Amino acid sequence: MFDKLRAYCFIDPLIIAATILMGSINLLVAFFDRGGDKQLLVARTWARMLCRIAGVRLRIRGIEAVDLKRNYILCVNHLSYMDTPVVLGHLPFNFRFMAKKGLFDIPFMGWHLRHAGHLPVALDNPREGIRTLNEAARLIQERGTSVLIFPEGGRSPNGELQPFRDGAFYLAIKSGVPILPVALVGTYEMLPMGSGVIRPGVVEMRIAPPIVTAGCDLKQRAALSEEVRAQITRLRNS
Repeated sequence: MFDKLRAYCFIDPLIIAATILMGSINLLVAFFDRGGDKQLLVARTWARMLCRIAGVRLRIRGIEAVDLKRNYILCVNHLSYMDTPVVLGHLPFNFRFMAKKGLFDIPFMGWHLRHAGHLPVALDNPREGIRTLNEAARLIQERGTSVLIFPEGGRSPNGELQPFRDGAFYLAIKSGVPILPVALVGTYEMLPMGSGVIRPGVVEMRIAPPIVTAGCDLKQRAALSEEVRAQITRLRNS
């Protein structure tokens, strides 16, 4: 009962207020920011505000072994709606999300996602999905931007790692960019699927060494998927 009262009377209203405030600022910034980098800075501030309001106590492990000047395909397990503010606020890369196309159809949010350079992917249309991945590979090479993908394609309903789709690995091979496996631990306990109550807690972001994809053939994407899945599983259990 206390968790519900805290969520409904304190956490939820503050999250709504922070989102309206930072969303308005982002709207103004967008008119002067064609590349999306300034919008990313505003979005990072919003994400950190949400983490603080929600009571995230974050620990990051493994980042010291990563070259922050390189770009990567960031493969992250997906447990909760809290994953987005955690990674957006605390992964120190200039990256764009690859997200479900349906999010781009939501008023205001969709406009922001497109204008900031995030990439829609059609999960139910393989041909359109391949076109999007090829375009994303071109943008990665031209702009030197990292891309974050939740390879499970959606949130886990039970906190366990779900089967991976192969889009992230197709993209990594086409672009020749290393994959950086990232495991989140603790966001499911804060806000599991189906719950409307955010519970403060400890979240760990565990990062494995990059996996090189340069020289790989598209036929190797299944093996690459298995390797990344094994790394994320190891991180979750370590």
